Amino acid sequence: MPETRRPISLTGIKPTGVPHLGNYVGAIRPALKLVEDYDAFYFIADYHALISVRDRELLDYYTRSVAATWLACGLDPEVATFYRQSDIPETFELTWVFACMTPKGLMNRAHAYKATRDKNRKAGLVDLDAGINMGLYNYPILMAVDILIMEADVVPVGKDQIQHVEIARDIAGSFNHAYGDKYEFKLPRNITSEDEDANAMPGLDGRKMSKSYNNTIPLFCERNELRKLVRRIKTDSTPVDAPKDPDSSSLFSIYKQFASEEDQAKMRERMLAGGLGWGEMKDMLFEQIDAVLAESRERYKALMEDRKALDEILASGAERARARARRVLESVRAAIGID
Repeated sequence: MPETRRPISLTGIKPTGVPHLGNYVGAIRPALKLVEDYDAFYFIADYHALISVRDRELLDYYTRSVAATWLACGLDPEVATFYRQSDIPETFELTWVFACMTPKGLMNRAHAYKATRDKNRKAGLVDLDAGINMGLYNYPILMAVDILIMEADVVPVGKDQIQHVEIARDIAGSFNHAYGDKYEFKLPRNITSEDEDANAMPGLDGRKMSKSYNNTIPLFCERNELRKLVRRIKTDSTPVDAPKDPDSSSLFSIYKQFASEEDQAKMRERMLAGGLGWGEMKDMLFEQIDAVLAESRERYKALMEDRKALDEILASGAERARARARRVLESVRAAIGID
C-alpha cells in the first residue's frame, strides 16, 4: 500500500536578535513538538530581517545564533527540514507572482504597517508613512510565499500573527480563482497555543518579554549573567513575611514554565503562606532555569563555534526544501503561461 502522507507544518524564525526565554517558551518549545504529528519544516527568515537589520556582521551572527538555538533545543535535522530562507531562490520569484495577485488594500490593513502609521500619527508626523520601507509593507506577501511554496497545511503562530496566515489564504485564493484549473494552492490554517502564560512571558520590567521593550533574558547567556538578569526582574514591596499572590507575580509566571507541576505547587504554597522573600524566590527561579537549560547552553556554544557544521546542516535542509519549492514554482509558471 502507498505510504500515507503526513500533513506539513511550517515554522519561520526571523533573525533580528538573540533568542530569549520568551521565544523558547512561547515558540521554540511548542514548535519542536510538531514533528510528532507533522512533516515539520523550520526556516530562518533572514530576508525578512533586512527590514530592520542593516549590519551584515550582525545579521550573520543572529542567523547563526537562531540556527544554533533551535538545534541546541532539540531540533533534529534528520527528522525535520531546517533551512535558510535565502537558500530558496524560488521564494523570491513566486513573491512577484503573488504581488501581482494581491490587492493594495489588503496590504494597507496589515497589522505591522498600520501599527507604524499609528505610531507616526501619535508622534504628530504629517507623513504617516515616514520610516516605512517597502519591505515592511510587502512583508505579508513574502510570508505568504514562505508558507505556500512549502505546501504547508498548518502554521503555528501567536495570536498577533494569525492575520499573516489569513493573508496567505487570501492570496492563494486569488491565485486559485485565476489559475485554479491549472494549479491550485492548498489553503493553510493557523494553529495557536492556548497557553496564555507561555505566549506572554513577562520580561525584566513586567511587560511581555520582547526585544522591542529591551526587557529580555537571552536564552543561552552565561550562568553568571543569567543570575544577574533574574535578579533585575521587577517585583513589588511586599514584606518577606507577607503572603504573595502567585497569579500576579512575574517571578511565578516564569518559574512555572520551567518547573514540574509538583514544584509549582510547592512554590505556590510557600508564596501564599508568607515567609518567602522576593530575593530568595529569584535565587530559586535562577537555579530552576539554569538546571533546565544548562545542557542546551553547552550544545549552543559548541554549535556557534563550529560554523562549518551549521552550514552543512542548513545546506542539507535547503536541498530538500528546494526540491519542493522548484516543483511548486514550475507548476505556477506553467499555470500562468511562463514556462
